[in-house]
Amino acid sequence: MVQQSRPSKTTIRPADEAMATGAYAIFASEDEEDKKIMRWTLGVAVVFHIILLIINFPTFQTNLEAEEKDKKVYVVQQVRFQPPPPKQKQEIPKPKAKKVPIPDPTPDEPEPIRLDEPEPEVDLPEVDDIVFGIPDAPPVQEPEGPIHVGGDVSKPVKVFDPQPQYTEIARKARIQGVVIVQAIIDKEGNVTNVKVLKGLPMGLSEEAVKAIKRWRFEPATLNGKPVDVYYNLTVNFRLQ
Repeated sequence: MVQQSRPSKTTIRPADEAMATGAYAIFASEDEEDKKIMRWTLGVAVVFHIILLIINFPTFQTNLEAEEKDKKVYVVQQVRFQPPPPKQKQEIPKPKAKKVPIPDPTPDEPEPIRLDEPEPEVDLPEVDDIVFGIPDAPPVQEPEGPIHVGGDVSKPVKVFDPQPQYTEIARKARIQGVVIVQAIIDKEGNVTNVKVLKGLPMGLSEEAVKAIKRWRFEPATLNGKPVDVYYNLTVNFRLQ
């Protein structure tokens, strides 16, 4: 019988295993050191650039502002063309009309002779006395009905004016004020057609009307003649 040989297993010695472990540990340690150095280097570079930017930023900003100031601004103006002057119309002279004599259709016949006839004489009647003057004005007509005072109309003059009585209820209520009425002063100076324009309560308006109807006036006149007129009268109520 032929015996088959089996592959032999590789035996790793403890010394080799320890050596491999130590080498790996050294490699890992160096890699960690390289990473730390890289991080420190990157951090220092970032800090350096930040400090450099802080130091140079004002100068950069100043230069930028100076450049902006130095920039020239060009303003483009629109060119305006002046329109040409309007053409003046040339006036064409009109030909003058010539007078053409009309030929006489009957040159052999003599022209008629015209005689100026004398104007007829007009006989004017003789006037001995011519009177020049201003005609008399028409008579002034008296107005019909009452008129208002003003202009040529003189106002009436009061000659008798008894004062009204205070009513007891108005006295207790201490009512004071003015009553204004419109009336007609006739040609005899009497007061008629009394109308209250502004009154007071508690019987004071009625007392004022009673008193005014007893008043007497010298009548208003127009051209020296008495006339009927409208006239406003006032009664003042005051407590003493």
